[in-house]
Amino acid sequence: MKQLRGRVAAITGAGSGIGRALAQNLAAQEVELALSDVDAVGLEETKASIEGVRVTTATVDVSDRAALYQWAEHVEAEHGAAHIIINNAGVALAGSVRKVSDEDFEWLMNINFWGVVHGTRAFLPILERQPQGHIVNISSIFGIVAAPLNGTYNAAKFAVRGFTEALRMELQLDGLPIGVTSVHPGGIKTNIIHGCRHTEDDVDVTREELTEEFLKRARTTPETCAAQIVDGIRSNAARVLVGADAKFVDLVQRISPTGYQRLMKHGARRHWKRRRDDS
Repeated sequence: MKQLRGRVAAITGAGSGIGRALAQNLAAQEVELALSDVDAVGLEETKASIEGVRVTTATVDVSDRAALYQWAEHVEAEHGAAHIIINNAGVALAGSVRKVSDEDFEWLMNINFWGVVHGTRAFLPILERQPQGHIVNISSIFGIVAAPLNGTYNAAKFAVRGFTEALRMELQLDGLPIGVTSVHPGGIKTNIIHGCRHTEDDVDVTREELTEEFLKRARTTPETCAAQIVDGIRSNAARVLVGADAKFVDLVQRISPTGYQRLMKHGARRHWKRRRDDS
């Protein structure tokens, strides 16, 4: 979709981080915006930061299928169309597969996986009525490689990747002019860590220590991430890797599809040994 001006883009998780940066980037290119988030305050702050284009907002929990479908209908009614859907909303959960509670596992999957599925399927019929459309689903570098204490997050992000890649092929086989992009960010400086749940038996650190460690590793800004995603929409990229860390990890996985696990385990051992030694 090379021409973005005058299009309508719907973005979930637009109250902060990547979602807000995407809204601001697309607004600068004269794209109308339909924004949603569970954070009503953050959503209004995003709206207030945008000038020059029409913006509508809705407080939507992406884990609520009915709410997402209602929002899609509202977007079409208010804007007359939707050309782009960006399923960006997500949460984090740290803990081993053995010890994470069923409730926390379901909480993460309902947002990170089912939220993407519901958002895609709710907007697909609207996109099919347009001359062109595009679907962007935010996975993660952890949708390409697995990591200790991230099994639940890996499960959702690997699932998003598989769902998105299959959908891209299906739409191409059906001859529909709808592009599909799977996005795999590395460490992005967003607020996702502030809402991260963790299993204390596995992750013996405070929320402040988790935040400090995350920010130390997250070197890419949301604005840089948004710019690369928008470039991916323009070029109909199948996959967008965001950040030098994501590109490096992807390369390692390509060279050694299972051997990378030794590196991940080694890094985890060094990290947690250092924490124990420091305590």
